Amino acid sequence: MVAADTAWIIVATALVLFMTLPGLALFYGGLVRARNVLSVFMQCYAIACAMSIAWLALGYSIAFGDGGAVWGGLGKMFLLGVTADSLTGTLPEVLFFAFQMTFAIITPALIVGAYVERVSFGFVLLFSTLWMLLCYAPVVHWIWGGGMLSDGGIFGATGARDFAGGIVVHETAGLAALVIAVMLGARRDRTKPPHNPGYVVIGAGMLWVGWFGFNGGSQLAADGGAAMALTVTHISAAAASLSWALWERIKYGKASVVGLVTGTIAGLASITPASGFVGPVAALIIGGVAGILCQEAVGLIRTRLKIDDTLDVFAVHGVGGIFGTIMIAVFGQGDWGAQLGALVIVGIFTVVVTAVLVKLCGAIVGFRVNAETETSGLDLSLHGERAYDHVS
Repeated sequence: MVAADTAWIIVATALVLFMTLPGLALFYGGLVRARNVLSVFMQCYAIACAMSIAWLALGYSIAFGDGGAVWGGLGKMFLLGVTADSLTGTLPEVLFFAFQMTFAIITPALIVGAYVERVSFGFVLLFSTLWMLLCYAPVVHWIWGGGMLSDGGIFGATGARDFAGGIVVHETAGLAALVIAVMLGARRDRTKPPHNPGYVVIGAGMLWVGWFGFNGGSQLAADGGAAMALTVTHISAAAASLSWALWERIKYGKASVVGLVTGTIAGLASITPASGFVGPVAALIIGGVAGILCQEAVGLIRTRLKIDDTLDVFAVHGVGGIFGTIMIAVFGQGDWGAQLGALVIVGIFTVVVTAVLVKLCGAIVGFRVNAETETSGLDLSLHGERAYDHVS
């Protein structure tokens, strides 16, 4: 065990959890109507709790167990055989478990943005748990756990490069969000603006800070690689924030604060897979392009395809993660075949598993709330509480 590495990953673990609680909860909560803000908080918080238990029970073993090319098996369920002295590289294995657990929390939490304001709470919990175990955890094994898409797998000596989750986190969450949005259908009223842009800005700022642990921590060491990952993460976020705002100003005559911080998230998602492989100039390019690319993707999904991916999960996270994964090959840090092949394989797998789970979970606990509940708001109807005395 290396003490410096251990200390840094302890901090990084806290930072990544901070991204979901309270960062993502505030970011998403500010974007919905006032009558639904508590439901978003509830969904994010409950997902964090449920994924923690599911990761302990089965998820970690499926992802990082000693199984074959497709899944890790059940040898480490409930951390069987793992003690305080067990090591993963230079880290205590229980710390590696905890760090990866925070990724297993935020990935299904990202999907929340696709179905806010109209989905049943039972569906959120059941779907998120099964999806993390049956979709996310196997993909983790394929790429980070020595499985079929890693070095020595189906693409030969050079497997897919995904430093911190462009494929594993952002492509899977983005495509799952798109599938759910299509199957769920649009909200009955899509006209209301974000009820609290202040929450959105605060949440985005928390996500930006937490992302230093997300990407910097993925080096799994306190060294120059972690420092570079942290630096390029910041540069990409800054560049994408400004390019999004500039593009918005050119198109609409005004740059919005919600647009600015959405650009931040686009830049962070896009640099995530490449953050361990590129330098500051490449990060500047990735972020600058991502701010425009993801904004155009928002328009495509909302306006042309008329899909109500309510908080633009696919356009920002899915498109950003896929773009950043491709840019690894563009900058000569990965094999084109492996990068594109992994995107296709994981994409097909995610779409199929998500569609099946939506049907299954919907049949068991219900999917969409009824019209009366949607109109009156999920806060009072499902949870018996409301955030404000006067809501809209």
